[in-house]
Amino acid sequence: MIDEWRERGIEAAVLTAPGTYEVQTFPYPSLQDGGLLMEVEMSGICGTDKHTYLGETKQYVGTPAECDTPFPIIQGHENVGIVADLGPGAESLEFYGRPLAVGDRITMCPDLVCGRCYECTHVMGYVWCQNSQCYGNSLSSAQAPHLFGGWSEAMYLRPDTFIYKVPSGLEPRVAVLAELMACTASLDKLKEFSSHSYEGFNSADTVVVIGSGPLGLLHIAKADMMGAGQIIATDLSADRLAFAKRMGADVTLDVSTTSPEERIATVRSLTQGRGADVILHMANSPASFVEGIEMLKRGGMMLEMGNFADTGEISMNVHRHICSKNIRLIGITNHPSTGYGPALTLLERHQDRYPFADMVSHEYGLADAEPAMQMSMSPQSLKVVMSPQGRGRG
Repeated sequence: MIDEWRERGIEAAVLTAPGTYEVQTFPYPSLQDGGLLMEVEMSGICGTDKHTYLGETKQYVGTPAECDTPFPIIQGHENVGIVADLGPGAESLEFYGRPLAVGDRITMCPDLVCGRCYECTHVMGYVWCQNSQCYGNSLSSAQAPHLFGGWSEAMYLRPDTFIYKVPSGLEPRVAVLAELMACTASLDKLKEFSSHSYEGFNSADTVVVIGSGPLGLLHIAKADMMGAGQIIATDLSADRLAFAKRMGADVTLDVSTTSPEERIATVRSLTQGRGADVILHMANSPASFVEGIEMLKRGGMMLEMGNFADTGEISMNVHRHICSKNIRLIGITNHPSTGYGPALTLLERHQDRYPFADMVSHEYGLADAEPAMQMSMSPQSLKVVMSPQGRGRG
């Protein structure tokens, strides 16, 4: 494949502006010391990619890392692929110190950090960098070596990339979920609060997951693994809610056929009037945020992880919704680079228990980036992926 790429170039689906894709060809990159070329097997469409496509491009708003998407861009930061070529020294890049060789299946953390700012030196594990960059998100394809996203036949990985070997027991359809599964480290973070009797995520707790897209579905599975007593899932899609039950949800609430008041009342009725112990807000809209607080018991904990891009504002009563309820509200943006090893281990260990492979509901080739994006916004989809080698099946 390398000889072919050197001769004809490497094709990629490029988002030239919000709502506009083009298949473009880029030259074979020169691999710097420690650089690596990965043949992309699968690249997932994330909620962040949908925001970028729609022109909602502001991220990390109000922090030193605030940024806008620099078009043109090759999207795709949930990636799995095969090592195709190694620059000098790249064989030692793997996060856990295992040697890399051509032919190894790998995944990678999309975030690139400076290692020197306050967050890099004080927030261990989490990629909260003031100077962060992100594959498929903030690195423009206009700049050489161009191939900074997974919607491409091959992807250039810089020497400062966190790279992880994929266990031999994981097929690409499961390994492509590694980045999302790493995000479920948020539940481990909630566990840290349970040293106090009225805080955190404890065994047998009632957990409500608002938004049963791929991120929500993996949080359902992880909450089930960690001993949740009752899991309630909400979504606009009946198909996703049916899949949520396969992932461990006990009760589902269809947002398209119920009112917020009805859903709040149902949660209270299932918890002897108290409300849920834990709310996981995984919806990529703030509209259901206050509803989640209303579902929460006094002293409960709510995690906000769904609104990674700036999706607008809501109104709330600070006394009623925060202070008088004694709630603990935790916002987590992004996932830890240290979370990939555990994520891959859990995906491999529990793939017979949870239908991880079935989460990939649709595959598309590079020429079909537009219909792929449209399908990812459909209630009939779960995880939509790009298969750059032309294996798309729609």
